[in-house]
Amino acid sequence: MKNLWLDIRFAFRQLRKTPGFALTALLTLAFGIGATTAIFSIVEGVLLRPLAFPDPERLVMFGDIPEGVDIGNNPPGATAAGALSYMRDMPVFTGLGAFQQTSYELSGSGDPAQVNASRLNASVFTVLGVLPALGRVFTKDEDEGKAQVAVIGFQTWRTRFHGDPHIVGAKIQLDRKPYEIVGVMPRDFEFPLVPGQLSRSELWVPMSFSQGEVVNGAGSWNYRMVGRLKPGVSHAQVLQAAQPVARDIERHFPPSMGSLHVRPIVQSLSEATVAEARPLVRTLFLAVAVVLFIACANLAGLLLVRVIRNRREISVRLALGSTAGAIVRQSMVEALLLSVTGGLLGLALAAAALRVGVSLLPETLPRVSAIGLDWKVVGFGFLLALLTGLACGLVPALAAVRTDVNEALKEGGRSGSAGGAHARLRSTLIVAELAVALVLLAASGLLLRSFEKMREVDLGFRTDHALTAFFGLPQKQYSTQASVDAFDTSLLTKLRQLPGVQAVGVTTLLPQGGGDSDNAFVPEGYVAPKGSGLNLAWASSVFGDYFAAAGIPLLRGRVFTEADTATAPLVAIVNRTLAERYWPGQDPIGKRLKVGVPESQTPWMTIVGEIGDIKQTSATADTLNQLYTPASQIKADIAQFAPPDMLTGNFGTIVMRGQLPPEQMIASLQATVRSIDPQLPLIHIESMDQVVAESQASHRFNTVLISSFAGAAVLLALLGIYSVVAFSATMRTHEMAIRMALGSQRMGIVQIVLASGARLGLIGCVIGAVAAVFATRLLRSMLFHVNPLDPVVIVLAAIAIFVLAIAASVIPAVRTASIQPMQALRTE
Repeated sequence: MKNLWLDIRFAFRQLRKTPGFALTALLTLAFGIGATTAIFSIVEGVLLRPLAFPDPERLVMFGDIPEGVDIGNNPPGATAAGALSYMRDMPVFTGLGAFQQTSYELSGSGDPAQVNASRLNASVFTVLGVLPALGRVFTKDEDEGKAQVAVIGFQTWRTRFHGDPHIVGAKIQLDRKPYEIVGVMPRDFEFPLVPGQLSRSELWVPMSFSQGEVVNGAGSWNYRMVGRLKPGVSHAQVLQAAQPVARDIERHFPPSMGSLHVRPIVQSLSEATVAEARPLVRTLFLAVAVVLFIACANLAGLLLVRVIRNRREISVRLALGSTAGAIVRQSMVEALLLSVTGGLLGLALAAAALRVGVSLLPETLPRVSAIGLDWKVVGFGFLLALLTGLACGLVPALAAVRTDVNEALKEGGRSGSAGGAHARLRSTLIVAELAVALVLLAASGLLLRSFEKMREVDLGFRTDHALTAFFGLPQKQYSTQASVDAFDTSLLTKLRQLPGVQAVGVTTLLPQGGGDSDNAFVPEGYVAPKGSGLNLAWASSVFGDYFAAAGIPLLRGRVFTEADTATAPLVAIVNRTLAERYWPGQDPIGKRLKVGVPESQTPWMTIVGEIGDIKQTSATADTLNQLYTPASQIKADIAQFAPPDMLTGNFGTIVMRGQLPPEQMIASLQATVRSIDPQLPLIHIESMDQVVAESQASHRFNTVLISSFAGAAVLLALLGIYSVVAFSATMRTHEMAIRMALGSQRMGIVQIVLASGARLGLIGCVIGAVAAVFATRLLRSMLFHVNPLDPVVIVLAAIAIFVLAIAASVIPAVRTASIQPMQALRTE
């Protein structure tokens, strides 16, 4: 222990003597360890950390889907009647419950606000196994009895209700109906586990299925289910137990759905939560690991140079009887001292980065609230620092004890050679740095090219000079269709009268807004190929001058007019893809289609217009069939599937196009809505350009972050090659002086030094290009219309690395060529 303490003190003294070396090493390590720790906190919070529920491995998402429907990685859904059947007849679960995300106008505490919420069966709380921090959760009796009670989230309690300790029993207004707060959930409770932070539920109310939802909702898979498996029950056993229940649900379908079959699906709740985010998080971790590797290689190179510079001192110590073990220990202590100090600085950088950066994460990332520097992440940072020190210090330490004592002492102060083995080791480290930097630079190039191609996609609508805002009318005040229609008419009339406004419309689904809707339909006269499944369309109801406001071109026919009322003939507008798929080469105007499946007793709608294709969910998604109907006719379109109390036009996104920039129309829009209903809040007020930018946020995040890592990797690699070439040139000062004394020109000296850098760069580029061919395949799922083996990107990345390697060698080359031969020889 005494020797160890002496080694630590000696290492401190040595580092104080070379502050430039110490600072460079510490900053390199701090950046590498800090970036890696920050990204690991995302990996740990999103992928590795168990869900914040007891026995989370037993929690599953359960439901069914109609045969012929592909939901990808999305959780399965359920109808209201189906959910009740599964909850009643599935003994493989200790508990099973349904939930549905929604939103309410919250008032009674501060200004009215539209908040995200969830409807839950009371059994969901039991399934999740989380007790409230204050009060209680609602009961099964309250759920079935349609009690107006609510449980609020911890953050909502702290911000909207100022942490009132007497909040239990307080009254709030949800959609202007009185609700009693019965409980507050714990700080870390989050459910449903949805991506991002903007969609998190702030409160939970009883599901309280209405008669209309159960009886008329047979075709609406609008609910999710979460269950807790009994101990020892597998997913296969769940599916086996679900088959008879699914068949019973099919038998109770109305005659209009007689041909429909459903397929039960079970997914781990954890896997369903993170499935979409897994490729992104893994790629980020691999990218930052590359940066850390280069940082480690740089530090190892610096330590090796330090050993070579001190080889005479080491030789003297060995000659005087010092043991090889003492030399190794001292070298390792110095490396560990640097790495641990760099690790502490890195943890501080990671904490600062997370404090600022979490808000910048894309909304596609789930479990964002779980990201942070907990003890696991801090432990990872310290372990990483220790491993980095060991890895970076071991090779230079072993090189130190292999110093040839006689040779080093005979050299005296002369700089001739540092030994072929040492030179090869330094060169190997630099070649490795350049190779992995090239891989990361190629990945960055592919993502940049992919992002540019995505931005070049024709979205099918105009994003300029368009303002959007969402509204939802509270059912208590707007309980009749007449009251809803009066609001909608007044809204459109007043907005159209605003100066500079060119068109105003409302839609239930805003393009690129994150909403999705798969509606089954039947095109008249179309004979589907055997086994083709359901005909599905992205369906939206609109009113006002929506197509003009959104800048969607009309190709044929007409748009909806005020004459398309609830009692008028039913009409629809379709996109080019739907028209070409079901009536290829024909004019779709006058063709008919209906909602549902062939035996559904829903009325036929006549197509009166064809519009151009739009990118409905994202620029990278395939263009789907698109079906638009007047909001006033929705209830008639779905006929028996419509709940008796259904209202149309009571929610949607306002789209307003004007001559003014969108930012200058916000105040007028808000004032107009307040003049009609002073309490009604508008949410998601943003320009159409912002809506599109948010839909591209995850791609932009991937590109920016990996490009940043690539830039850092290239910079570190250039510093590495600069240090190696500069040190090699310094060690060859005697040789260069002799060459110049014998008549060699200074340009020839420059070429010799540049050649050494070019040789390293060329070898690194060849190895890196080969590695890039294999490594960039990991990006396939993140690329859009770009081949991961794009030769142009890989070649350009290799050329860039090679040119930069030569550029990094210029300063050492010029410095070497500027020496005075006689002075250098006298010094030697």
